[in-house]
Amino acid sequence: MPRMLDVSDAVRAEIGDEEADRLLAGENAPGSYDCTSCRTPGDSEQERTSTVLFVGDETAVLAFAHATCLPSQVVQVTEEQLRGAVRSINADTGGQSAAGGPAQGVPQQAAPEAAARQGAQEPAVLGVTSGLVLVAGELHPALVVEPTAPIVRPGSTGPGDEFLTLLTEQGYTPVAGLESVPPVLHGWSVLLAMGQLHAVLQPGAEGGRPAAWWQAHQPLQVTEGWRAAANKHQQVLMFAAPVGSIGRQPREDLLRNALDKAAAQGRLVAATLPLAGT
Repeated sequence: MPRMLDVSDAVRAEIGDEEADRLLAGENAPGSYDCTSCRTPGDSEQERTSTVLFVGDETAVLAFAHATCLPSQVVQVTEEQLRGAVRSINADTGGQSAAGGPAQGVPQQAAPEAAARQGAQEPAVLGVTSGLVLVAGELHPALVVEPTAPIVRPGSTGPGDEFLTLLTEQGYTPVAGLESVPPVLHGWSVLLAMGQLHAVLQPGAEGGRPAAWWQAHQPLQVTEGWRAAANKHQQVLMFAAPVGSIGRQPREDLLRNALDKAAAQGRLVAATLPLAGT
């Protein structure tokens, strides 16, 4: 029986016309599936379904999503992320991290042309905290980014921290309060796939494919509430503050208080990033 599948030109180009036609004819497509984004059941015989192809360095995995959650697309991920996601699916792990729980990742660039002030100028480690933030009476999914050390431009010998300056140059907006949603920063996006947080992407060089600005060591679990809000809004609020501004807050109310304090001190920038914008 034919399925209600969407196969984008990008996915078709990767899997070939023959395989794409078999999917559309219902030969190789599942009837029921778990949405790769929201992780709730779907049925390709009853509702529009997107084909999402995750491509690593050596491996590719075809997944399915509600068309209302994700469009059909090709998502570039690292081989480690892809294998980790496959292991997670095979093990059917349902564990969730606590709301607002911090996670560590190493960015390819902590900020454009930036390095941590740590002796050998190694890439900075960014602490990334996920949580729901109330803005204008509505809950929004948010990521809060804070480096573990001051960030400076290569070659700089001063004692300052240029993390916020570098992000402002990329289009992030200084915020004095959390009364409204920050402006959308086009070209940047948050990659939430297979129900997990993979990366924050920035525009590629010379109009190329987006590159990872921050990338999880392995795909990170987010709470069901966070994922539901992200799928509802199709965007994520990202806040960034210098080292020592936010800290590791175990609860969302404490995280919000820390954000309000950082904003009042002029130590917070923000942007609204589209979801899974590859």
